[in-house]
Amino acid sequence: MWVGVGSDETGAEVLRKQLWQVADYCGGQILTYAIMSNHFHVLVRVPKTKPVSDAELLRRYAILYPKPSKYQSARLDTVKAQLKTNEAEAQAWRNRQLALMGDLSSFMRLVKQRFSIWFNRSHHRYGTLWAERFKSVLVEAKSGVLRTMAAYIDLNPVRSGLVSDPKAYRFCGYAEAVAGSSLARRGLVGLGIGQTWSQTQSAYREILFGKGASVKENRATISPAALKQVIKEKGRLPLATVLRCRIRYFSDGAVLGSQAFVQTQLAFYRSKFGPKPRTAPREIPHIADWGDLTTMRGLRKGAFG
Repeated sequence: MWVGVGSDETGAEVLRKQLWQVADYCGGQILTYAIMSNHFHVLVRVPKTKPVSDAELLRRYAILYPKPSKYQSARLDTVKAQLKTNEAEAQAWRNRQLALMGDLSSFMRLVKQRFSIWFNRSHHRYGTLWAERFKSVLVEAKSGVLRTMAAYIDLNPVRSGLVSDPKAYRFCGYAEAVAGSSLARRGLVGLGIGQTWSQTQSAYREILFGKGASVKENRATISPAALKQVIKEKGRLPLATVLRCRIRYFSDGAVLGSQAFVQTQLAFYRSKFGPKPRTAPREIPHIADWGDLTTMRGLRKGAFG
């Protein structure tokens, strides 16, 4: 959780740019995101660790400092000289950079640190900015799971009543893609629902609004009372309708994916931390067509709202 956007779009714009910069530095790919007034969501693909050349390390390092100070420029010149001779200092610098790459925790730590520095300087304050550690959910890299999570994230401003169509909300991945950003478009194409942006946009809007539905028809969400009644009666709703409700499985479920994927992650978890009797793959209540979607953490209270 963070503070600082409110009605002031400057903070959201700074955070938006920093998300892309840090993702490039860490070697991750942002599939989509949503920046709200007091929190943000981001869906990131973290690739397997692979060798990174010194030239690529220097390029990524420069991404974090697009307007370097005199000290930073001098420091970078020194690092370049040391890398050519592979001195001990160069090896230490190389290891420090590599340690921050290919890891979600490092990605989030850098984002939070960099935004905190900017915010404190801009608002003449000091101290902690973030209220708590970030929440993370491991999502299986299957198009059905990824597209559902991505749509849930992009629908945040709709769920909050700010807009009726996420493309009208500047600070989300879908809106940035519609506006022409090649990075944002590449992220949504990475969901695997189309080979090109045109194909992806058509398929993704069908997920966001339902097949054959208009924006106006989907503007309002189902009331909490009506949703509770549907769950009680074990009824079914269109996925686009349910995604406009708060779904805690997407923020607190720990792992989302097929039953086999969740079972594999659970086995790994148990090998490290020991068995816990209440931890098991759990299907999400079938109030929508989730596909083969399972979670590792059951939520008995307030799962939907």
